[in-house]
Amino acid sequence: MTIDNGYRPARLGLPQGIGRLLLLVLALILVVALLLSSFARVQPGNVGIRVNNIAGGVAAQSLPVGWYFAPPGTHIYEYPVFTRTYTWTANQTEQSPIDESFSFQDKNGLSLRADVAVSYHVDPARASILFQRYRTDMDQIIAGPLRNAIRNAIVERAAQLGVEQIYGDHKAELVATAQRRVQAFFSPVGLQVEQIYWAGNIAVPQAVLDQINAKIANEQAALAAQANVATATANANARIQKARGDAEAIQVEAEAIRTNPEIVKLRAVEKWDGRLPGYVGGNGPLPFIDVK
Repeated sequence: MTIDNGYRPARLGLPQGIGRLLLLVLALILVVALLLSSFARVQPGNVGIRVNNIAGGVAAQSLPVGWYFAPPGTHIYEYPVFTRTYTWTANQTEQSPIDESFSFQDKNGLSLRADVAVSYHVDPARASILFQRYRTDMDQIIAGPLRNAIRNAIVERAAQLGVEQIYGDHKAELVATAQRRVQAFFSPVGLQVEQIYWAGNIAVPQAVLDQINAKIANEQAALAAQANVATATANANARIQKARGDAEAIQVEAEAIRTNPEIVKLRAVEKWDGRLPGYVGGNGPLPFIDVK
């Protein structure tokens, strides 16, 4: 037999109206969040590439700056149309915490390293072609395909040069050759490589660097010595020419005097100061006075 003592446990919870209101608010928040997540913005200085991951399609036309509807399954990639620069460097405080400098060898197999920088932008009309080629964002293209292309171009040209050429008169030519090759490779797909340049000195083993510097010093000393010899030779030749000229002048004058003795009197008259001698002995003639 069950005994009912009249006790009933109290129900905990919100009134039914308030509960429904909370559910409605949560539903609205979810809808708003879903809508917000379905929009993407193309930032200034970039173009957008709309990619439908469900249908697997890439829009042929790039998107200018602005907001765009991108429902689930759609993603918009951004590519820069303004000039950007990236530097692969050994300095861990710059763009990467790891050593990203380039390593290559000269024609004799000597290992060298260098920091390399690149400036680039994307052609808006070919941005979709660039994405279709690599299927990734700009950072990954820079870290992968572009870096590999630049490194290969430098390696190929450096293998044809000696270390003294790479460190000296072919340093600019090496990176310029690499730039032309990389530009020709990426231009058809819309990546415009504006410039590739050394971001610092080429790292050469110290022993080799000492040899190069010693050779340069010797060459400079030799050039200075040659310049001194040339100067001394020029001075000697000048003195010889002057002496030869003086001798020829004396010969001409002597011949003139021999053939015309009156020149002696003329020279004496030219040098006379106009005063007669204070004493003239005997019946000697007065100077320059013809008593005939």
